[in-house]
Amino acid sequence: MDTSDSRTAEQDPGPHASRRRGRRRWVMDTRPLRRPAYRRLWGSTIVTAVGSQLTAVAVPKQIYDITGSSAWVGAASLAGLVPLIVFALWGGAIADTMDRRKLLLITNIGIAVTSLLFWLQAFTGLESVAALMVLLAVQQAFWGLNAPARNASIARLVPEDELPAANALGTTVMQTGQVAGPLLAGALIPVIGLPELYLIDALALCLTVWAVYRLPSLPPLGTVVRRAGVKEIAAGFRYISGHTVLLLSFLADIIAMVLGMPRALFPQLAAQTYAPYGEGLALGLLFAAIPIGAVLGGLFSGTFSRARRHGWMVIGSVVVWGAAITGFGLSGNLWVGVAFLAVAGVADMVSMVFRGAILLSAATDEMRGRMQGVFTVVVAGGPRLADMLHGTAGSAFGPRTAVAGGGLLVVAVMLVLAAAVPALRRYRV
Repeated sequence: MDTSDSRTAEQDPGPHASRRRGRRRWVMDTRPLRRPAYRRLWGSTIVTAVGSQLTAVAVPKQIYDITGSSAWVGAASLAGLVPLIVFALWGGAIADTMDRRKLLLITNIGIAVTSLLFWLQAFTGLESVAALMVLLAVQQAFWGLNAPARNASIARLVPEDELPAANALGTTVMQTGQVAGPLLAGALIPVIGLPELYLIDALALCLTVWAVYRLPSLPPLGTVVRRAGVKEIAAGFRYISGHTVLLLSFLADIIAMVLGMPRALFPQLAAQTYAPYGEGLALGLLFAAIPIGAVLGGLFSGTFSRARRHGWMVIGSVVVWGAAITGFGLSGNLWVGVAFLAVAGVADMVSMVFRGAILLSAATDEMRGRMQGVFTVVVAGGPRLADMLHGTAGSAFGPRTAVAGGGLLVVAVMLVLAAAVPALRRYRV
């Protein structure tokens, strides 16, 4: 046998192997799923991503059925936001002072019990808006305690070079839930009724509890014993102020969401600009376009998940988001507008992946919980501030002008910030 030929064959695997390597470079990077602990955490996210959206649809639907008022639906959203903010900040401090696996177990059980109580009040026909708002506040408080511990745990389950891939996997699942959950809820309500949506969510959360139970212990790495109080929360904010790249990662999301999230204007655009296409069709497409784009971005995240210049990835994705939102505001064609929103969704996916990676890699483990608590507040609060800002601007200047102007502001402010403060540009792993 000619050994030189065999060596050549080993060195040149041929076109099929090259194509396989090429596909791996652009499809979703699944390396983190090889790690059993992360796989269990990610698997629990799949269950809650869809189940939580069933409850997210059922609560406003039930409140509207009881009151016939959209104002009460809006008030319920605010009732859930306040405890989410308070307990996310506190939950971040707790996640830095106790075993994160234990905290995840407690909070997931709390969320499951709350979902069971949602089912009980609907099943018994209580029809109390006050009870619904109290349960929603309790549920969001548990979620605020849960999210920082869940996100901070990722850095203990995968190596640093796999953090972008892990974030892409988790974000893709959550965005898929935002698309599939409401569609599933809309299909199930006429068939099985609204109370059963709560029950399905509660039963699904039992699987989440089991997956979290099988995680390894995740105690604090430091030897100093701390209490999760106001002092620790304040220490987290001081830590952010002393680490410019962390502060800039939060500011990037605030710029993108507050100035550029146009969802409050979707109903007006559907009723006016896109009315010839059918108001219902237009409204559904507008709300679904950004999550669909984010899911597509996640499926092809291999193209960016191995990037090392994380700062430039955040800057570029926020600029693309702003440009896409501007294009959406200028478009009078529904399908062109939906395409621009889908591009914005891809950009938002990239931004979330690398902002999350920066938070996990640039912060020490003893601060990761608090950083994730602030991250949860920013992610939850930014779009709600955008709703108020865009709603006001849309009434004053018209919806398309407000959307396009917001997108241009995102591009301008992000570029000015990146030029003025080089820390984010220079950040890489």
